Amino acid sequence: MMRQFELVELVKTYDPSADEGILNRAYVYSMKAHGSQLRASGDPYFSHPVEVAGILAGMKLDAASIVTGLLHDTVEDTVATLDDIERLFGSEIARLVDGVTKLSRIELQSDQTKQAENFRKLVLAMSEDIRVLLVKLADRLHNMQTLNFIESSEKRRRIARETMDIYAPLAERIGMHRMKDDLEDLAFAELSPDVRASIVARLDFLRRKETDIIPLIQSELDRKLRENDLSGALITGREKSPYSIWRKMQKKDVGFEQLSDVMAFRILVNDVGECYHALGVIHSAYHVVPGRFKDYISTPKPNGYRSLHTGVIGPERQRIEVQIRTHEMHEVAEYGVAAHWTYKQNAGNTEGPQYRWLRELLDILKHTAGPEEFLENTKLEMFPDQVFAFTPKGDLIALPRGATPIDFAYAVHSEIGDRCVGAKINGRIAPLRTVLANGDQVEIITSKAQTPSPTWEEFVVTGKARARIRRFIRTQERAQYLKLGRAIVQKAFRHEGQDFSERAVEPLLKRFDCANVEDLYVAVGEGVVTGRQVVNAAFPQKEEAKSKVVSLAHARRKARQNDAAVSIRGLIPGMAMHLAACCHPLPGDRIVGIVTTGKGVTIHTMDCETLENFTDTPERWLDVAWSSSESELVHVGRVSVTIENVPGSLGTVATVIGKQGGNISNLKVTNRSLDFFELMIDVEVADVKHLTTIIGALRANRVIHSVERARG
Repeated sequence: MMRQFELVELVKTYDPSADEGILNRAYVYSMKAHGSQLRASGDPYFSHPVEVAGILAGMKLDAASIVTGLLHDTVEDTVATLDDIERLFGSEIARLVDGVTKLSRIELQSDQTKQAENFRKLVLAMSEDIRVLLVKLADRLHNMQTLNFIESSEKRRRIARETMDIYAPLAERIGMHRMKDDLEDLAFAELSPDVRASIVARLDFLRRKETDIIPLIQSELDRKLRENDLSGALITGREKSPYSIWRKMQKKDVGFEQLSDVMAFRILVNDVGECYHALGVIHSAYHVVPGRFKDYISTPKPNGYRSLHTGVIGPERQRIEVQIRTHEMHEVAEYGVAAHWTYKQNAGNTEGPQYRWLRELLDILKHTAGPEEFLENTKLEMFPDQVFAFTPKGDLIALPRGATPIDFAYAVHSEIGDRCVGAKINGRIAPLRTVLANGDQVEIITSKAQTPSPTWEEFVVTGKARARIRRFIRTQERAQYLKLGRAIVQKAFRHEGQDFSERAVEPLLKRFDCANVEDLYVAVGEGVVTGRQVVNAAFPQKEEAKSKVVSLAHARRKARQNDAAVSIRGLIPGMAMHLAACCHPLPGDRIVGIVTTGKGVTIHTMDCETLENFTDTPERWLDVAWSSSESELVHVGRVSVTIENVPGSLGTVATVIGKQGGNISNLKVTNRSLDFFELMIDVEVADVKHLTTIIGALRANRVIHSVERARG
């Protein structure tokens, strides 16, 4: 454990003006506050905040961050209060400690809502001061380093899984590659110990085998650079972590022996010009491996990472990876956003790509309905694989792999995404679901009349785009429910001979668990509450009012179950809808929706004769289609059957339908004569193909004279 004077001396090495007094007070206060508390390892608990402070000092963070590291567990685990911290160490330290305390337990449990809500709090705390996240990452790193002392294997795996899913991606997105590598590898050791052990054994073998080769390669690279006026270049070798090796093996589906970049050689130079000079020297001296060159200087990664990467058949005929960057780029690559938060930087600095990503998370937070959706959309934003596209003006837009023009439009600006009607990719019109490739130039075509389409959600991949589309759908859905619900309530009042007024409805809000009259109309529009229930509750003296009003929560669950019976694409999700009785549409039929005030949307087949009544009102027509999940549901098709009037003929009809997997739900004799019976039969089927199979089987029977699909 680092002693008090050692910590102070470490901070003073990079910040001679650091306040020794506050560091000493924080050290002593934390030691006294934690007292005799012990960790799972048996060490004094105080050793943990000291190690966290040491990790932060290793990043050369300011004194306030170091003090926060020392005090980060005092409010949660001791009798100390936030007021005590503020009184003794000031408001800035108290604010940072409070931010870290609130995030002390982000857990991946079965309670997903809790985990998602805590992650939402983490993003909010980060937005106020990024140092909250830096302290939290240092805290997690030390906890992972001592993970083996926890007895419960289930708890160890849970902590490792949340480290892999949340903390390591966060470290990567703010550019802290060293922190990310350490967290991933420690989690990997817990989640896949056998796999990691195998990779470590191979690395040890490779190390012993190539003990003499690595110095030879470094010496040869150094000689080449010196010969070309780059004598100040610093060359180091870097071995990839076991987890990054395993991930590359998985991604490329290759064995360990086929990897060419287990060892990477890094060349550090003084400025950008020397980076490209060094690249020219390496490429002119050695054969380049095709497809391995990447220029992250002219096109930095979203987290601010800048470097030149190339693969060559280098000295000793070895296939190697070479990374070329300046010393400043190297510091940012290692410490990411922490490099901007050192003692010498302005504490108010919130510029740079890492902060832009943080602002994008806040934008997602504004437009998501709940914490679970926020967590889902944020995880989308953490995809490490990127594609780079350009605006017509040449501005760079970084997106996840699989992104489409809709994702691009929302990345440029939310309003452009909302009003997108088309896109040109490299000068040619392309469908909006086209997957973008690296280097594409994208021009978004917009219209003031356009609004987000619910179908966009099926193919967008960025959290920002999905959050905006869902927000619009929710807004539209509420507007539809509100209009429909108001019409239903007014009609119900008229039907009961009562004059409608909102004054009569307002006293019912508490009874139906609604905050205002609009919420009640929305509940009626959803089908959660019926218009008759509202009237009965408003006039309880009527006989019908004796029926119990279902609670809104229970009714909403019931309504969702009913809605699940039929799912139509092209409608606002949850919109009131029913199938037309005139044509009995089935999955497989081409269908159209007709909007009817007070009833929602009625689904007809495209050849339904009733549609002629709506030719003069095209604004009521909706382009709809069956959901792909419809094949698993049961629908009712209607057939008209004429059978011979002989004993057993009706039983034959039932038998044939049953053998084909159908089920008769209703049967009516519509006409009878001495020789024939005419029947109207409702049959439960999966889709129109199923009904056609049943009709064919019926026609093949000799006692059945004719069978047609009924249209009325």
